[in-house]
Amino acid sequence: MARMDVGDIGTAGAPANSADLFFELGLKYCLGKGVDRDYVAAHKWFNLAALKGNAAAREYRSEISREMDTAQIAEAQRQARDWLTVH
Repeated sequence: MARMDVGDIGTAGAPANSADLFFELGLKYCLGKGVDRDYVAAHKWFNLAALKGNAAAREYRSEISREMDTAQIAEAQRQARDWLTVH
């Protein structure tokens, strides 16, 4: 599966760690736009966007959580924590 990270996409003028960029990554994985659909990755990026104040990310994260099992949600949360630790 192709994986994307912040450096792989560009949003005109958006800083590399902005809520909007994280939200865009979440949408890409949630909808499977240019990548395989991956709710764990989407949840991770929505978590990070929500942490930075994006209200829509909280809503999307809540919606996709209904499609995920407990282990998938835990993995998404772990990945978000890991990302924060590295960045």
